[in-house]
Amino acid sequence: MLQDTQTIRYYQRLTDAFVELWNRGYRTDDMRMYLDGYLAALRHGNIIEPFLIHRLEEEASRYLYDGSNFAVPQPQPLPDYY
Repeated sequence: MLQDTQTIRYYQRLTDAFVELWNRGYRTDDMRMYLDGYLAALRHGNIIEPFLIHRLEEEASRYLYDGSNFAVPQPQPLPDYY
């Protein structure tokens, strides 16, 4: 569970980007590469502590591989009264 405010902001940006990429037609492998690049940029920039980056990676991976985060709700069929 993330508790650092800066890390939570990065997590929110990542998950919003995942949903946007999913809606644009990208799938899990592509989003995993996006996550790897994002984390590499955080590591290279020394923006947050390495253990927080590791924790962010765990949480973002958990979000990415949970299929319910990208499920499109199906509309309820209307009852046929005729």
